[in-house]
Amino acid sequence: MTDTRTIQRLDSAHFLHPFTDHKALAEHGARVMVKGEGIYLWDSEGNKILDGMSGLWCVNIGYGRTSMSDAVYRQMQQLPFYNSFFNTTNVPAVQLAALLVEVSPPQFNHVFFTGSGSEANDTIVRMVRRYWELQAQPERHIIISRKNAYHGSTIAGASLGGMAGMHAQGGPGVPGIVHIGQPSYLEGGAGMSEDEFGIAAAGWLEERIRELGPDNVAAFIGEPVQGAGGVIIPPKTYWPEIGRICDKYGILLVADEVICGFGRLGSWFGSELMGIRPDLIAFAKGVTSGYIPLGGVLVGDRVATVLTEKGGDFNHGFTYSGHPVACAAALENIRILIDEDLVGKVARDTGPYLKEKFGALRAHALVGHADSCGFVAGLNLVRIKGATVFDNIVFDGDDGVGMICRGFMFANGIIMRAVGDRMIIAPPLVMTRADIDEMVKRIRAALDDTLAELKRRGMTS
Repeated sequence: MTDTRTIQRLDSAHFLHPFTDHKALAEHGARVMVKGEGIYLWDSEGNKILDGMSGLWCVNIGYGRTSMSDAVYRQMQQLPFYNSFFNTTNVPAVQLAALLVEVSPPQFNHVFFTGSGSEANDTIVRMVRRYWELQAQPERHIIISRKNAYHGSTIAGASLGGMAGMHAQGGPGVPGIVHIGQPSYLEGGAGMSEDEFGIAAAGWLEERIRELGPDNVAAFIGEPVQGAGGVIIPPKTYWPEIGRICDKYGILLVADEVICGFGRLGSWFGSELMGIRPDLIAFAKGVTSGYIPLGGVLVGDRVATVLTEKGGDFNHGFTYSGHPVACAAALENIRILIDEDLVGKVARDTGPYLKEKFGALRAHALVGHADSCGFVAGLNLVRIKGATVFDNIVFDGDDGVGMICRGFMFANGIIMRAVGDRMIIAPPLVMTRADIDEMVKRIRAALDDTLAELKRRGMTS
């Protein structure tokens, strides 16, 4: 039996967590997770919690897969580690590279392995700029991203991302990275249809390219659906127009699929769903379902041909690039995704069912908008519902309503993440229709509790 208080004291004394106010955390102590099985987690107090966030967007196949631990154990027994420097390789890394080529769009025939999504995006910055150097166009070094995008928390990843709070810490980031607005219909689409807004939002890219000078722009990077920014699902017209603009000016198109890849949106990669043909794809998370850290870059033929035929040494890499144990885990994870047709089920069955059931939460007095795409979804908490989504009266940003709601989610045995006053989910792909019913039931109960608490505080009527 885990001694919760002892673990919490040690945690507070020694463990610096990601994205955490440690003084505030020490006041009440961290929640100690001790077990996972299927779609559920258990904490050290014995609470059973439905994991609506798949860990951190990643446990696609669910918890407790013994075949995953068996695959990892076998590889550890045979070859626990060797590097891929110095003209050396290992069998699982080669097998995984070949399998990733098989499940990815046809322009991808090469893979560069990293340890995380942040490292993958750092690698992409190096690859993009090296590509243009080898094309005798070194002035093409500017990478365009979007506000409120998330591309990791390393210096390069945070620079690519458009999170103001991250940019405010640590001084200037990597030079030559600029940002345009995000395709949030709720934020900027008043007076337009969604299709019209999608074209208009994509047009911001062309405006920035012209402003910077097309000969100075190297690439555009974006998440098919913005995850950490609050599950921002773009209008269907947005990405095809982005692709057209990139083609028009000859710039590289980069898809950050760290969240969207490996079935999350009901396709192997979100780019396929959105109708675009990227030159580079960053991946991580779902490639191993989070069981072992692994990331990488799918390198399209346009870039790979230049790097391999003209580039000589590519002076970049990591100790754990192509780690044999991580690659063995990924091979088994992808086998499960294929054998159980989890990607197809999300596309044809459970994804549409989640859309229906989650969308019904719009009827709740606190919910001003709810939408989903595959197995990501989000809803907006509002103080007063208007005739349209643009007429809703929202809470004051300092009210912390999202965090109040998140607390009631945990109390009702469901993990749902708060991004401001938007509550988001990204559940495991193994969910059944019955599991979705249970999840939505718990979400609705937590919304009821949140509404009652806000009324008690006089924050809503």
